Amino acid sequence: MPKMKTKSGAKKRFKLTASGHVKAGQAGKRHGMIKRSTKFIRKARGTTVLHKADAKRIVKNFMPNA
Repeated sequence: MPKMKTKSGAKKRFKLTASGHVKAGQAGKRHGMIKRSTKFIRKARGTTVLHKADAKRIVKNFMPNA
């Protein structure tokens, strides 16, 4: 069987922490910032840890070697 490759898009979007959690950038900050509250913009900075169910799906389907 050929080796399973990591999806290139997943490489760029997700990182695995040492404990196995999946880190990703916060969503909802591309455009339309004028209608978002300052609180939302502040909370959406940086990265976030994905929920366990989402992380499992990402690792299984897109990052088999991570």
